[in-house]
Amino acid sequence: MNKQELATQMVKDSGMAKAYAVKVIDTLVDVITEELKKKDGKVTLVGFGTFKVVQRAAKTGRNPKTKETIKIPAKKVVKFVAGKKLKDLVE
Repeated sequence: MNKQELATQMVKDSGMAKAYAVKVIDTLVDVITEELKKKDGKVTLVGFGTFKVVQRAAKTGRNPKTKETIKIPAKKVVKFVAGKKLKDLVE
C-alpha cells in the first residue's frame, strides 16, 4: 500500500476529504521524522509500535563479486518494533 492508497482507505473509513487525509499522513510522517532527529528520539504508538534510532556497530563484510573484505562503518538507523496488538493481529 502506498500513500495514495492509504489516503483513499482513510477517506472510505472516516469520510474525510482525500486532500485532508494526505495532509494528515504527511504531518504524521513529518512529526515522527523530527522526533527521531532529536537525541534519543523515540515515538511510541501504543498497540501499534515504537520507532526509535539505534546505533549499528561497525562490522566487516565481503564484496560478493570480488570476495574482497570490506569495512562497513557504524551508523545510526531507524528501528521499528511492533506493539503487542499489531503482533497479535498479524500472527
